[in-house]
Amino acid sequence: MSANDWLTETSEPLAEFLYERPEVWRGYAGQTLYVNVSDNTIAAKPVTKLMKDLFIGGRGFGLWLLWHGIHDDTRWDDPENEIVISAGPLGGTTTFPGSGKSIVVSISPLTDSVIDSNVGGHFGPLLKFAGWDALEIQGKASRDVVIYIDGDTGIVRIEGAPEGVADAHVIGQQMMDKYARTEDDREAISVVAAGSGAEHTRMGCLNFSWYDNRRRALRFKQAGRGGTGTVLRDKRIKAIVVKRRDVRSDSNQPADLNRVRRVGLKMHREMHDLDHLQRHMRAVGTSHLIQIMNDYDLLPTHNFKYGEHPEAGRLSAKVFCELFTQGIPDGCWYGCTMACSKRVDGFTLKSGPYKGRVVGVDGPEYETIAGCGSNLGIFDPEAVIEINYYCDTYGIDTISFGTATAFAMECYEAGILNKEITGGLELRWGNAEAVLELLHQMGRGEGFGPVVGQGVRRMKRLFADKYGGDPAFMHDIGMESKGLEFSEYVTKESLAMQGGYGLTLKGPQHDEAWLIFMDMVNNQIPTFADKAEALHYFPMWRTWFGLNGLCKIIWNDIEPADNRQTDEPAKVPEHVRNYVDYFVGVTGRDDVRSGDDLILMSEKVYNFQRVFNLRLGHGLRQDDEIPYRSMGPVTAEEYESRQERYDKQLRDLGHDIAGKTTAEKMALLRAHREQQYELLKDAVYARRGWTHDGVPTPQKLAELGIDFPDVLDVVKKHLR
Repeated sequence: MSANDWLTETSEPLAEFLYERPEVWRGYAGQTLYVNVSDNTIAAKPVTKLMKDLFIGGRGFGLWLLWHGIHDDTRWDDPENEIVISAGPLGGTTTFPGSGKSIVVSISPLTDSVIDSNVGGHFGPLLKFAGWDALEIQGKASRDVVIYIDGDTGIVRIEGAPEGVADAHVIGQQMMDKYARTEDDREAISVVAAGSGAEHTRMGCLNFSWYDNRRRALRFKQAGRGGTGTVLRDKRIKAIVVKRRDVRSDSNQPADLNRVRRVGLKMHREMHDLDHLQRHMRAVGTSHLIQIMNDYDLLPTHNFKYGEHPEAGRLSAKVFCELFTQGIPDGCWYGCTMACSKRVDGFTLKSGPYKGRVVGVDGPEYETIAGCGSNLGIFDPEAVIEINYYCDTYGIDTISFGTATAFAMECYEAGILNKEITGGLELRWGNAEAVLELLHQMGRGEGFGPVVGQGVRRMKRLFADKYGGDPAFMHDIGMESKGLEFSEYVTKESLAMQGGYGLTLKGPQHDEAWLIFMDMVNNQIPTFADKAEALHYFPMWRTWFGLNGLCKIIWNDIEPADNRQTDEPAKVPEHVRNYVDYFVGVTGRDDVRSGDDLILMSEKVYNFQRVFNLRLGHGLRQDDEIPYRSMGPVTAEEYESRQERYDKQLRDLGHDIAGKTTAEKMALLRAHREQQYELLKDAVYARRGWTHDGVPTPQKLAELGIDFPDVLDVVKKHLR
């Protein structure tokens, strides 16, 4: 069947499920949708009181459903692996900014453990208003399929799809054309799709669509981390489509609508009145971070070797502000005053299968600019935009792509790789043409592209075994932990941020804890106890956003005008009070009175996820290791580029470095920094209530109310 035939196909679906859509009440639809594409089962499951009390929604629901859906030995490409998508009880609110997030949970092809990835767009809220608090997908189809959820008519279908790989922008438009009967329907539809690159790599992302009515164009946000797009294509799912019209400001049926509106209005005013004085995100999105990171020696350059570059200004917010289409609200969910989802309209592609086509490009965000720009030595904004476009439509995570490509480029520069190995690609710093060809190879599934698409951890093993690369050197420069590529911040001078990357549950991803400025610039957390407390609080707080369907940007990227005068400005205490009001206003829970109560919600889920990692064979102290480049200089070139800084640090530690070689000084510095990281582990584990080996204790699990028999069985295997 051709794509055109399929668009008008009216044959019987592979499976159909009729349901009566429940009214969402106090943020919950009260049921989850289960779809198995192996046997075409479609069923409804109830949302229990335990799920709402302990796991809240979003990431929590995803973990709970995945825990009960798989076996201890389930691998990412087994049929029983699941993709779970959930928005959370606060998700879909149109009167509070930043309330359009969804969380995707699965077993990762990169880490072989649990991954969670947050994403904007309309899918999660529309799924809930279609009657489902979560979508749980299991199985592996025998042919390409589409899952269609119509919340207006109460129908869920599994339908056959045209065979062959298609890219996200093509699939999205096909779905829109097939299921939108009227122009108004376009705003009521959201599509989840991956792309050709997701099929040929382990770093596939999921594209979540929304229809931009002002541009009359389909747009996408990405659930990027951990390869969930690869899982989708392994299951032979071409797209997931949800449709729900008539979303209103009271669609969540909150317990106290006036309370929600009151606190939301306060936040809307702050976004509108203060952003241009603080971050300018309404004009430039997250690209404002490029110049800041470069100024503080934190912008990854040449595989995180350096933290600044004299050409960084070519990638600055000022440059992208001129490229972004201005004057059009860019919120990825209704009612978000921050509207930071920038877009480059009218961009002409210069390479690849769509060469010459004029397209709109969503982004680039800071992580993409840094990872696919400065970290590769590329300072051409148009090259970064083109990489951004193809990563998105191929369904490839820009962070993993950038960091993995940077590793391959350094291996090339170091002589581990050559043109014979790379198939003619000259992977030199700044060679944008070679980087784009590598990306197109990922899309085609040929050449050296799929090798890099396996990720840094597998490249390290391959390059040692097959090409004679020095394993120790590659371990030091391979910017991954737990199998996940580092996101784009240089952490050499921030021990707390090293912990923020290494002591995460899923791998080095900035959405757990971003502590560089508190630690390195402002010196607000000088002691191990201070750092451990920060590495407790901030991951818990950010976890809370993932439980509820919220964007973290609204919390601390714009601050109240008097925030600096508060006792704990990094926590933005007024906003914490706002979130308490927001949560209680929607759910009506009378046991929530302070920010500490919100933190406790996260602590339950966070510890459950640590145990989940243990169940899958990960989650111990050894799994929290990080490459030395994230701690300090690996090469003499690195040390000597910051020699004055490093020499002073050694003298301050009491070392007499007179007459010592660079290699000798590097060894002294390394011993100290590696010891500091081990001491940080001890402090963080103790603060979290874990053993010396990083295992949550039975006492801690009981305190949190998650001491279920199967959870304790996992923990007891690791206690000594």
